[in-house]
Amino acid sequence: MRTVERFPNLATAIVLAALVVLPLTVPATLASQIAIFATGALSVALLLGAVGLLSFGQGLYLGVGAYVCGILLRDAGLGLIPALLMAALSGTVLAGLLGSVIVRRHGVYFVMLTLAFAQMGYFAVLAFKNVTGGENGLSGLPRQFDLLGFSIADPLSMYGFMAGAFFLVFLLIQRVIASPFGSVLAAIRENEPRCEALGYPVARYKTAAVALAGGIAGLAGGLHVIFLGFVPPSDIELEMSQRLLVIALIGGIGSPGGALMGSAFYTIVSEALSEIWPRWMALIALLLIGLVLFLPGGLWGARRRISALFARNTAHD
Repeated sequence: MRTVERFPNLATAIVLAALVVLPLTVPATLASQIAIFATGALSVALLLGAVGLLSFGQGLYLGVGAYVCGILLRDAGLGLIPALLMAALSGTVLAGLLGSVIVRRHGVYFVMLTLAFAQMGYFAVLAFKNVTGGENGLSGLPRQFDLLGFSIADPLSMYGFMAGAFFLVFLLIQRVIASPFGSVLAAIRENEPRCEALGYPVARYKTAAVALAGGIAGLAGGLHVIFLGFVPPSDIELEMSQRLLVIALIGGIGSPGGALMGSAFYTIVSEALSEIWPRWMALIALLLIGLVLFLPGGLWGARRRISALFARNTAHD
């Protein structure tokens, strides 16, 4: 994030309250989607906010995590938590391997490499259709799970699980940003040549950040599969990377909490607009342009502005 959250406890309380209120304001199925995409957007926010790396490849790691989770659930009979852990691990390993190559490039070259690898992943899914199902995706996955004696089958229990997973990742990201590792990432973002001159292994730090973000995206892919009950090939398409990037920008990369706000805004607005006009993505693009021009800090940044204005007015009174 551009700056460390000044009041992390307040941010945590706001996110927790939003997760509790969310299923009371929208259908539980829609709330689950919001939590899933918010988890994926955290991977984008981590790279772009903490390290300044713009990646169009997060959809690749999300898709890989989705396919790994789906195959393990259907063919290996693996349980819910082990399958999700393997989805996260697959995203971490793949992102670490690719990151060791792409972090040595800067600017547009880094962006183009993430884009190229994302496209390669999608074509690989289509090519190995005996494993991935090709354009039809993977079906026949279990739709009901047990966790510590509790059944996860109905929409509300499914949302509870998705929201819990997002909140754990949110806390992890906050901890990473506040750690010495996060401080080094922030220093790299601000002045990479100086960090190299001070002796920091910049490439290793950036690779570690890419791997961590890949693991988070892989976990989001696994969550999406559990929610849907099948693996759609759209999970690994370039459009998924674009969606996660747009959600992160709408919410604001100044704090991990922006991922939830951006996901809620994007998901709810897209659902409403899609019923009004088939080309609703054009309206989303206009909304994004307006947010970038007038709210460069995103919705989370607007929250902080309002809080600061309220505190100033209270002090004057």
